[in-house]
Amino acid sequence: MILHTDWRNIPDTARGTVAALGNFDGVHRGHVHLLHALHTARPDHPLSVVTFEPHPRELFRPQDPSFRLMLASTRAETLGEHGVQHVFQIPFDTQLSHLSAGQFVQDILLEGLGVSHVACGGDFAFGHRRTGNVETLENMLAPHGIGLTVVPQLTDEGGPISSSRIRRLLQEGYPERAAEELGRPWSVVGPVMHGDQRGRLLGFPTANVPLGRLLEPARGVYAVLVTLPDGRVLPGVANIGRRPTINDGQESRLEAHLFDFDEDLYGQTLSVALLALLREEKRFSGLDELKAQIARDARKARDIFGC
Repeated sequence: MILHTDWRNIPDTARGTVAALGNFDGVHRGHVHLLHALHTARPDHPLSVVTFEPHPRELFRPQDPSFRLMLASTRAETLGEHGVQHVFQIPFDTQLSHLSAGQFVQDILLEGLGVSHVACGGDFAFGHRRTGNVETLENMLAPHGIGLTVVPQLTDEGGPISSSRIRRLLQEGYPERAAEELGRPWSVVGPVMHGDQRGRLLGFPTANVPLGRLLEPARGVYAVLVTLPDGRVLPGVANIGRRPTINDGQESRLEAHLFDFDEDLYGQTLSVALLALLREEKRFSGLDELKAQIARDARKARDIFGC
């Protein structure tokens, strides 16, 4: 997979692709369905994705809580795992948001990227104030001999699979159901930061990974699988929340304790996959009660992993 972040200077080797359009936050089963449909329609051309960074919602509603299912680097890597050869990551700023629908098609898709075929969902909207839709997109592409594949949303018994639906499941404390829709467990990916060493004092040293721009799922304790930079995958238990017993501030964080592990992880990037919510966030009377509960949480998680 090759990541392109400047659509005005695309090399000739990256032109002529078949392109799927969208934000692709989470790269869930619905997104993969779209990619497969496009590749099936035009298997004779390299597969690409045209997406945006930051997510348009981050530009238009900066006051909103963090909501991303994955950050750009993870998104590009995951798209590559699904056969995408080129990711065109369009910088989304105020200037781009004011492009008309016609300018988006002419300047970016045709002249900038030189796409040969396009696919999107039926609700795709583009251009200033989202004035373009699939009908206008098809009408703008057709004179140039470029086809459009409109792919219906993938659905299950709960309805259409979407990023917003997965966000809601995570916020309600159902990581297993979110994993079914994603096609894999949802993960927090980020660098290990220095903490206050309180976990080590309690007998459970933790790796502190900031949520940053990622969605904050339901607060509580989770059974997790942690992928290290060297590829090792280790079981553990993680707390997500504001640590009400310690009352150390308002920043929500993820603190992961890896079972039977004692290595320095500071500065390394971890991927912490949430498998099951063991209990909701709770305030305890003191550190002794908290320590006893952490031990029970760890035993429960070990039972899940059989370790």
